[in-house]
Amino acid sequence: MVGSPDFLTGKGQDQTSEFQELESPEGELHLRFYITPTTELALPAIGIKEVISRPPDAITPIPNASPLLLGTLNFRGRVIWVADLGQFLGESTLLNTDRSEIQVIAIEDQDTMLGLAVDQIVGMCWLDVETGFQMPNNAPDSMAPFLRGEWVLDTQNNKTLQLLDQVAILRSARWAA
Repeated sequence: MVGSPDFLTGKGQDQTSEFQELESPEGELHLRFYITPTTELALPAIGIKEVISRPPDAITPIPNASPLLLGTLNFRGRVIWVADLGQFLGESTLLNTDRSEIQVIAIEDQDTMLGLAVDQIVGMCWLDVETGFQMPNNAPDSMAPFLRGEWVLDTQNNKTLQLLDQVAILRSARWAA
């Protein structure tokens, strides 16, 4: 085989490395999402079971349930409650359910699972809780008990990314109301 590289000795192949150097991420993995078109939040990836996209008719409304709950969803044979996260956190605007699919973040803690319906999923990113992370400054009172802190993304426009505490959300007394 003329001209084919010998992978054991490296002879016959270009010795300038074609491998890209991998960047080592700093911090922890988080899911970024919007609860309204202007309110962006994050959750630690470690507490997220899965992100689900379902049509609105896949969520079964339950009569006489809390107004925060949209209904139930069959998730791999397990029935989970689905809540409007924005309304739970005190947003006055209800989640727009007049769309082809609703984005649901399934969170879990000690065998308790809850689906959080959100407006839009941004994606996963690495965020460092050691750098730039601070206690929330202008958090509404209805949201404050469920926040761990925030990152300042843009000081000029006062844009922050607030980090939610999924365990506090799951264990909240608001679900009983």
